[in-house]
Amino acid sequence: MHWYEKLNQYFPVEEMKSKEHMETLLKERPDIYHKDEGPMHVLMYVELETFVFIDYLFVSKDSRGQGLGHKLIDQLKEKGKPIILEVEPVDYEDTDTEKRLKFYKREGFEHAQSIGYRRRSLATNEVNAMEILFWAPNNETEEMIFDAMIKTYELIHTYKDTQFYGASYQPVDEVLTFSENDNNNDLLKDI
Repeated sequence: MHWYEKLNQYFPVEEMKSKEHMETLLKERPDIYHKDEGPMHVLMYVELETFVFIDYLFVSKDSRGQGLGHKLIDQLKEKGKPIILEVEPVDYEDTDTEKRLKFYKREGFEHAQSIGYRRRSLATNEVNAMEILFWAPNNETEEMIFDAMIKTYELIHTYKDTQFYGASYQPVDEVLTFSENDNNNDLLKDI
């Protein structure tokens, strides 16, 4: 199965970039947008000078629990930079969301409680709330993670969006918010 089909079957439509968007990023931004693919996994990630952003991580159901996800995360950790990703809030009707959160918690990720992320999907027109998780090898602050999310949104998520989707995503200041005083509950605390 083609790598895009694996991702498309696993991730919700509102979280998926189009195949054309991702292939264009790989072609036009090969210095920062990367694909690591094997028979049992697909990892799409962004690497900039000061951080790594995991765009998509798929491990096939047949190989879960065998350490493949851990190995892929360890390869990114070896770069010595903060690792950032977006996750869906826990949906107790979808057991995969809780399993994903447990996995990232075991891998040492923290919940960026000061960062809000709400984006209207161009596929469904629904507003999706996502949570930001991060691994900080040098105790990087949530402010640094927030700045990295802004860069990711502007360089990757909205790259040529009108060309691919016929419309533009919202401006970054409508999607990402930072509030030191508005600490949400820690998503990973009771997981």
